[in-house]
Amino acid sequence: MKRIKSVLVLSLGILFSTSAMAEWPEQNITIIVPAAPGGTTDIAARILSEKMGKELGQSVVVENKAGAAGIIGTQALVRSKPDGYTLIMGNIGPNAINYSLYDSLPYKKEDFAPISLVISVPNVLVVNEQTPVNTVDELIKYVSDNRQHQTFGSSGKGQSPHMSAEMFMQRANLKAEHIPYKGAGPAVSALLGNQYTFMIDNLPSSLPSIKSGKFKALAVTSDERVAELPDVPTMKEAGIDNMVVTAWFGLLAPAGTPDDVVNKLHKAAKNALESEDVKARFAAMGGQPGGNTPAEFAKFIEDQQALWADTVKAANLKMD
Repeated sequence: MKRIKSVLVLSLGILFSTSAMAEWPEQNITIIVPAAPGGTTDIAARILSEKMGKELGQSVVVENKAGAAGIIGTQALVRSKPDGYTLIMGNIGPNAINYSLYDSLPYKKEDFAPISLVISVPNVLVVNEQTPVNTVDELIKYVSDNRQHQTFGSSGKGQSPHMSAEMFMQRANLKAEHIPYKGAGPAVSALLGNQYTFMIDNLPSSLPSIKSGKFKALAVTSDERVAELPDVPTMKEAGIDNMVVTAWFGLLAPAGTPDDVVNKLHKAAKNALESEDVKARFAAMGGQPGGNTPAEFAKFIEDQQALWADTVKAANLKMD
């Protein structure tokens, strides 16, 4: 009789557990954006959240937690409960570059459960429309000859735009002071106000200013020209060799999130990324949609961490 009761209790436990999982999600889901509004991380999260919410039958809201090269938002994610209700739009900065750039971080590689790559985009070298240069060579000479113009901005220390600019200056034998901002939105606003000389930005956040004529695009960091800016050369075409950089953004959950929940999130993200309107909106940003599996995304992140460790070492860069 005791054995029958034990089996019954166990069966009921499995039944209730399965039922509860089948009902997930039962509340709103939050995607943390570890940057200010207006940048590619933010734009991609908002496009994806709308579609994922419809797929999952719950609202998916975006919460911006900017600062410290994505560390503040990332730390908030790893401190959250691993139940699938708090996610992050991770990116190349906090999830790859930071590990080799900082001696100490309030999180480690094992703190995350990758879900899927969301979007990959090239970076673009831009200047204010009033800056008297139209090519990369002219920019190099302008910055070299004018001490007061030896400044560049970025969306934050250690982010892809910052590291791309450092790489560019190495290859161009150029020196300039870095002015970091809390996200691409503030960095773009500052360049619109001519508060520094140049920036290498993720294409989506600078594209509206380029198309409106407020920014001049001098080169893209992709290996081929981008359809949205067919007249803008690649870095190689502009005379800067070995300068191909792709910025990426993807969904992650806290480590320990149940596999079934991760798989549901992946399915919802993949379906969203395969929808025609999302593909069209990403294409208009110069981006390629992701959708790979959690295992594939985990391997991708691991490879990116190794790649940027070599780059940071070669650049002799370290942050406090």
